[in-house]
Amino acid sequence: MSDLLHVTSSPHVRGKDDTTRIMLYVIISLLPATCFGIWNFGVHALLLILVTVASCVLSEYFYEKLLHKKSTIKDLSAVVTGLLLALNFPSTIPLWMAILGGMFAIIVVKMLFGGLGQNFMNPALGARCFLVISFTGYMTDFSGYKDYVDAFASATPLATIKAGGSVDVMRMILGTTPGTIGETSAIALLIGAIFLILMGVIDLRIPGTYILTVAIFTLIFGGRGFDAQYLVAQICGGGLLLGAFFMATDYVTSPITPTGKIIYGIILGLLTGIFRIFGASAEGVSYAIVFSNLLVPLIERFTVPRAFGVVREKGGKKA
Repeated sequence: MSDLLHVTSSPHVRGKDDTTRIMLYVIISLLPATCFGIWNFGVHALLLILVTVASCVLSEYFYEKLLHKKSTIKDLSAVVTGLLLALNFPSTIPLWMAILGGMFAIIVVKMLFGGLGQNFMNPALGARCFLVISFTGYMTDFSGYKDYVDAFASATPLATIKAGGSVDVMRMILGTTPGTIGETSAIALLIGAIFLILMGVIDLRIPGTYILTVAIFTLIFGGRGFDAQYLVAQICGGGLLLGAFFMATDYVTSPITPTGKIIYGIILGLLTGIFRIFGASAEGVSYAIVFSNLLVPLIERFTVPRAFGVVREKGGKKA
């Protein structure tokens, strides 16, 4: 009888993909944007990427070593955090700032809240926002990209548009523009996004709703009417594709319910549009994602599927 009856705790059916495999998929998906960023911005961009990743991995290792906790660096989550953080850097920042950013992302945003699965916001974006607030001059210096057009040598395409200038949309799609290391090439980012979708790591609910909301918001409040060039520039610029596909979809800091994902994407799009069009900065993706991360518990509370026979009352309570 004991051979026929096995009692175990749920879940009884498990997927083949563990944390390490998923993180490996994310790393592979970021390689096109990473390689293009190194080609576009030079050797210093490569050094920033290597130093930031090393800072994240070592911060996690020594934190767990100091507190006598089991090492988790083999799950590759620290590598993903370091890579995403580096891709959000201008290529001109000093290496010490990359080290500081990596330490903040891992120790402050991730490990102090319990490690992977417990952090309340995306560690890479939390660190980026910290650095932008603390070292605004460094984090908004895009002069590392040397182009034959002077207008592009000191400002991102979205900053140029906000100032009343015009941009070459095709160059934004290809990626030969100033910006952070990983945000410039729409083609490279879409290649990585397609890979994640095919591998089943992400679906289109969050990024699709996010990008569509930004597009609609831009058409209504952008002041340009139906200007296709302006609309494409808003979608391809400012880290929207990088944020939508690779950071807003973070398992830990995004909703797990289907309806919640759509609501989350709409909130992301509205905040990004508000920050870009009505705010002082031409960007806004990082702050939009961080603020939306804070709303995820509330979103999930009101979007949990109702069990059969259970009546949901106001305030999300069940009866």
